[in-house]
Amino acid sequence: MSMKQYLRKDQFAAISQGYDSAPAKSSSINKACYVDPDFLAIEKQEIFKKTWQFVCHEEKLAEIGSYITVDIQGQSIFIIRSDDGELNAFYNVCKHRAHELLSGEGKTRLITCPYHAWVYKLDGSLFQVRRSEFIDNFEQSKICLTGIRLETFCHFIFVNLDPNAQSLASLSGGLAREIEHYAPDIANLTFAKRLTYRIDANWKAVVDNFLECYHCPVAHTDFCSLIDMETYQVKTHGIYSSHMAKAKSSDNSAYSIEGANVTDHAVWFLWPNMTLMRYPGRGNFMVWRFYPVSETETYEVFDFFFESDELNESEKEAIRFIDDVLQPEDIGLVESVQRGMSTPAFEQGRYMVDPEGSGMSEHAVHHFHGLVLDSYKGATEN
Repeated sequence: MSMKQYLRKDQFAAISQGYDSAPAKSSSINKACYVDPDFLAIEKQEIFKKTWQFVCHEEKLAEIGSYITVDIQGQSIFIIRSDDGELNAFYNVCKHRAHELLSGEGKTRLITCPYHAWVYKLDGSLFQVRRSEFIDNFEQSKICLTGIRLETFCHFIFVNLDPNAQSLASLSGGLAREIEHYAPDIANLTFAKRLTYRIDANWKAVVDNFLECYHCPVAHTDFCSLIDMETYQVKTHGIYSSHMAKAKSSDNSAYSIEGANVTDHAVWFLWPNMTLMRYPGRGNFMVWRFYPVSETETYEVFDFFFESDELNESEKEAIRFIDDVLQPEDIGLVESVQRGMSTPAFEQGRYMVDPEGSGMSEHAVHHFHGLVLDSYKGATEN
């Protein structure tokens, strides 16, 4: 049995010193949260194993027996569409000798363990066991795969390893309404492209960078030619923040949006490690996740959903812009920040806050740090 990790009171006091509920009065959380492996251990325990994590668009599991396996912080799980049409999520573990049951993604009528061929139905109940007739007190009807919380939210599938977690719909307040307003076609979009990156920076540094555009006029000149920065507004709400702006004309240096039916830059950060995005162009949606590999390395996954999986030239151009321009710019920034965090020259900084809530403000970074500190409190010794 794994032992719960705890923070000492003095550790929590040190990393939260100077943090104030008012962003304009507050200092940021201490750099130790970005360089000390003790804090990552706490985050895996108190954040990643207790929050809703993205799996896929519901289209991937539309048919009976369709399944996908995923790793959630070292825990292998699978999601499958059962015979009654319901989606189920289970730990990917056979009840016989703990072998993994499924791999990758696909479609099946029954779940057969590749080790000893124990067979389960799609609802997780044990269906068939070779030679069980020779075993005393073997109660097959009482053996079932261990389930995991699952929720479909805005046509995307999420799972949560915490059986006591509140639903994502209740935790996220008005987020679903916002997404459905800006992306009314989201149910009909299809997976089209995935980009992945390995970044030499703490996952929180990657999130911090996303949550403000104070750096955009300095580091993202092409992006600023696409977005009307005068319209950029950032709002924080519970476990998410919204980042909204209007597109400029098709005459920009990022990618062509001539004839676009989407003219808003509509982006949401969803606690703890995900962004949901609708960029100017044809109907689209993007889901971007940040997974900690170590206290100094992050694995990014960037999924694109479009009107079809056959991309037109402007969509290809948009992906090239993200992959060849925007991401390298941001990766360079956060890797430099991580190197700076590792020196004795920096402990913590201040948030630059615009009372009007513009994209130049860092109040969403402050909001994110508050959620991080709240999670640390759950592991602080009494």
